[in-house]
Amino acid sequence: MSFENEFSYTATQFEVVLGVFTLTAAVFAAVLVYSLATSGSIAPRYRLTSYLTGVVMVSAVIELGLLAMRWSTAFDWDGSMYSLAGDLFSNGFRYMNWSIDVPVLLTQLLIVAGITGAVFRKRWAAFVIAGLAMIWTGYIGQFDEINGGAQFWLWGAISTVFYLWLLYVAWQTIQDAKEKAPAGVRKLFQYVWILFLVSWTIYPLAYLMPQISATANGVVIRNLIYSFADIASKAVYGVLLAIIAQKMSAAAGFKPAIEAEEAFAEAQ
Repeated sequence: MSFENEFSYTATQFEVVLGVFTLTAAVFAAVLVYSLATSGSIAPRYRLTSYLTGVVMVSAVIELGLLAMRWSTAFDWDGSMYSLAGDLFSNGFRYMNWSIDVPVLLTQLLIVAGITGAVFRKRWAAFVIAGLAMIWTGYIGQFDEINGGAQFWLWGAISTVFYLWLLYVAWQTIQDAKEKAPAGVRKLFQYVWILFLVSWTIYPLAYLMPQISATANGVVIRNLIYSFADIASKAVYGVLLAIIAQKMSAAAGFKPAIEAEEAFAEAQ
């Protein structure tokens, strides 16, 4: 049982969590529109990244919708607090969503980095195996998050090992991309690495929150962390990869990308 079900909430706490779900879903919807609207200015070689961003955004909006509905039905207002009265709230929706999004997000990185052939297949397999293993072992561990017993810490540690493997392969990919990218794009790949490192590394804070602050405020903070990390690792990441893909397309002489770059320069 998720530790969210252990507490009652003030109107403010309840509305903040519900508002965070709504805001995050709205950001994902906006990025979905952006990715589809700008896909035409990206060369066919890189365009798949925009469509994959769309897949991630649709998946994430559905997940946030389910979370919001479960949050709303799990607790009822008793005149002074929101208390558990209906279906249990579950963070399992997040893990199922990540099972879709993580392999897709990492595939996008390989595409924009220009990795092809046997190296692409090898790294894609590493990304999928490490990513899914990281998610599913963490999912097993969170079933013991209320007690904070051996299962919680053991599976959390195993999940971290897979994350470090995933991080290493991402670093390799970004280093390769920087070597091949035009001078003006190398800095953007460095931003991708920083974004990846920061946004993916704060997820464990949310995982550990039941042990850090087993309170209603801890629940609020946990969901703020999850939402910040989701927006950074999915929405901001998707937009940044689209910008890189457009610049790479322009450098390769793709006319719509050149026109888009010129239009952006004029707007500034």
